[in-house]
Amino acid sequence: MNIPYCLRRTRHLNADRIATLHGESKVTYREFAAEVDRSARKFVTLGAKKGDRVAVLMLNCPEYLNFYFSIPLCGAAIMPLNTRWHRNEVTFTLIDSGATILLLDEKHAPILSEIREALPWVRHFVYVGDGNCPSDLEDWRKIPPADVAEFEEPHEDDMAGLFYTSGTTGGPKGAMLSHRNIWSNTVHALLSPNALSDDAVYLHAAPMFHLADASAIVGLTLLGATHCFLATFDPEAVLQLIHKYRVTHIVLVPAMLNMVVNHPNFDRYDTSSLRRITYGASPMPIPLLQLSMRKFKAEFGQGYGMTELSPVATILGWADHKLENLDQEFTPIKSAGRAVIGAEVKVVDDLDRDLPPGQIGEIVCRGPNVMLGYWNRPEINAEVLRGGWMHTGDLGVFDENGFLYIRDRKKDMIKSGGENIYSPEVESVIAGHPAVLEAAVIGVPHPKWDEAVRAILVLRPGASLTEAALIEWCRERLTHFKCPSSVVFMKELPKGGTGKVQKSVLRASAS
Repeated sequence: MNIPYCLRRTRHLNADRIATLHGESKVTYREFAAEVDRSARKFVTLGAKKGDRVAVLMLNCPEYLNFYFSIPLCGAAIMPLNTRWHRNEVTFTLIDSGATILLLDEKHAPILSEIREALPWVRHFVYVGDGNCPSDLEDWRKIPPADVAEFEEPHEDDMAGLFYTSGTTGGPKGAMLSHRNIWSNTVHALLSPNALSDDAVYLHAAPMFHLADASAIVGLTLLGATHCFLATFDPEAVLQLIHKYRVTHIVLVPAMLNMVVNHPNFDRYDTSSLRRITYGASPMPIPLLQLSMRKFKAEFGQGYGMTELSPVATILGWADHKLENLDQEFTPIKSAGRAVIGAEVKVVDDLDRDLPPGQIGEIVCRGPNVMLGYWNRPEINAEVLRGGWMHTGDLGVFDENGFLYIRDRKKDMIKSGGENIYSPEVESVIAGHPAVLEAAVIGVPHPKWDEAVRAILVLRPGASLTEAALIEWCRERLTHFKCPSSVVFMKELPKGGTGKVQKSVLRASAS
């Protein structure tokens, strides 16, 4: 199975269904499939061939969806670039990957003048945007499609996408995902309790360069569901488009969901069409989940995974989103769910020995969803893929019923006085304070205890809170050594392209 098959099937079975809604435009799957074929032929004109990497630096739009299918159709691999990267990170990634084509929209076209000289091997810089094409770019609209009788069918082990990520060790690395990886993730998701439906109207609100959103692209298309697009995340725009298009499904990371449910205009919009909200990519504070479940009359689901897993390893279904037994350490609502059908997940110690339920260790996964490896990183591949298991760098624990509880990233765990402190637990308690809008917890050096807990807070508009009051709030709810000893107040927390808090930035500023 491969990505082109998924679109062929839908073109055959669901040709007249609406593939995309954007602005006032409606495009059927018959029309979309024809445009994908035309785009693939344009890439042939540009010289794209099997194994080439085609970089995409664009905001969410229908063309982005097209490229997820047309680039693999011509045999190349799509390489989405983080739209929040500094030009130096964009340059590094293009150099590291050896990409031969770069696609840019109107927002990102200006970066070209700053990076072009560093990229002499990129053959084509192509403008995919509105308005006039800048003079230093090729106009995608004017590229003629090549006369190709038939495209060669991709092998399931061919690379379909190269997704750059920090991964389990420092520094950007390209996770090579094959057609088989992406197809397997699609099947795993369709077999899950949170499966998409063929009548779904899905809003791409999270960035399409990241698999938090892109993981649904193939499954939605295979089913003949409808795609809608939000160029860049804005909480009120999310509400507006749910209202306008009668959106039924959406994926939001917790930070995004927090902004949506706390937006002052939330009640002005009709969100009753929303049937399923899926969250993931970072820990979900229980107080935020409680608020979200009150405000949205939708089912909630959680996915845990990482880019290297294409990306889903476990899923917590809507039926397990019960706000009960919250005083207990192990209750499904606090978990990341169970392993998806088709993937194996276990917890191991530092010697890769299996750990029983109740013991914390590193989460590892194997299955057809596990990446081919990191691009040009054989030493790291040997480490993270040892024994045939992807070592995630996340710490977790299973309960007796197979629910996986994420404790922390290995690098984010705080060690204080010989005790392990898991930041999501502390952050969830802090998030319950009525004055707190967002919270992050890090470890800072301490002369006696090795590390001490520091809380970094963003307060709700008009709210006030002192360091002493926050520490007292925590001491009433947490074991003493887990409580913050210092508090920093900020206007906003630093976030990456998917909305995850960048704790590395917070740690660097604290050192």
